[in-house]
Amino acid sequence: MATEGTQPCTICPKVDETRFMKALEWHGKKDVRVNAKRPMPLVTDPGDVVLQVTSTCICGSDLHLYLGNMLGMQSGDVLGHEFMGVVHDVGPDVKNLKKGDRVVACFDIACGQCYFCSKLHLFTCCDNTNPSKDMKDMYGDQTAGFFGYSHLTGGYPGGQAEYVRVPFADTNTLLVPENTPDEKLVFLSDIVPTAWHANELGEVGEGDNVAIWGCGPVGMLTARFAQIRGAKEVILIDSVKYRLDCAKEKLPGVHTINFKEVKVYDALRKIFPHGPDVGIDAVGMHYASSLIHKMQMMTMLETDTPEILNDIIFNVRKGGRISVIGAYGGFTNHFNIGAFMEKSQTMRGGQTPVQKYWKYLLELIQEGKLDPTMVITHQKPLEDGPEMYKTFNEKIDHCMKVVLHPGSTQ
Repeated sequence: MATEGTQPCTICPKVDETRFMKALEWHGKKDVRVNAKRPMPLVTDPGDVVLQVTSTCICGSDLHLYLGNMLGMQSGDVLGHEFMGVVHDVGPDVKNLKKGDRVVACFDIACGQCYFCSKLHLFTCCDNTNPSKDMKDMYGDQTAGFFGYSHLTGGYPGGQAEYVRVPFADTNTLLVPENTPDEKLVFLSDIVPTAWHANELGEVGEGDNVAIWGCGPVGMLTARFAQIRGAKEVILIDSVKYRLDCAKEKLPGVHTINFKEVKVYDALRKIFPHGPDVGIDAVGMHYASSLIHKMQMMTMLETDTPEILNDIIFNVRKGGRISVIGAYGGFTNHFNIGAFMEKSQTMRGGQTPVQKYWKYLLELIQEGKLDPTMVITHQKPLEDGPEMYKTFNEKIDHCMKVVLHPGSTQ
């Protein structure tokens, strides 16, 4: 139901049945295909724009879809929630954009006018862009719609395509400078603000000791922001050697721990006798390591594993702060709430309100304080998308972050 006088946006765009584009579609577990005959989207609601996509990314959270772990996927859904491009067409109610403008689009779709958008700046909790009854049944409320991320989050076609329609465009796009390459800007759609949000949730500040579980692109960017915010020591924890090596190369001064080689608790306590002040979960729900949680997830006795969170609770100091930006979607068993309670810790989590942060983060990029390209390992044309999903999922060729370029022949 719409609130604050805002009408809900249309989910499925009008299309031009005479003009076609290429798009990456989901057709089942590990089955991503290029459809070269997808009808082009049109402006559908007055506040829409249609973008010609110039860069789009495969995100770690896209692997939940690729692996069939996300509810609400339908065969033929267009993937992709990290993208940018050039404005191709503009709806009559759009005030701040014109054809030819270069913009980044955020992964969440917000109306900009409801209570959660306008008063709380919790754009990912928008009341007006996700009609999913399943979401309401699971969580008690709907949250915002997301691009290319299942019908649980609205069913909007995503940006791993040559063209994409963006609803409420004045709220959900950011004008970006012409003289900065896509590779430095496209992550403003998701992982750069998400990494900043991780630090905000953990209230990372001057002199803090910070431990980050997960040394993927989000973890590395989170570590860089912790440095920018004045953290004393920053440690990245993972088991993938090439990721840890990349962090040591790209982030001078950051420590790394390989949890397959040493006990995390012992390694951390050698550096921080009381434990880190802040622990950040940049991993999320589907990375079960113990047999019991693997079995529970296989038999659907739980949808998410608590193992990373339990490890963070165990390792963070008494009175410490825990930030959760790794994706969780459902229920878990054996969460160590007792240790969390008795250690007087504070935990905060949530999807990232991209629109709250992205102007400031663009300034950091333009000032040279942040170079997001440090996490890019592969740039390919859109047609290579199915192969790159496999490469990313199976960690082939030291893959960290994939950027796809529609229309590219590289």
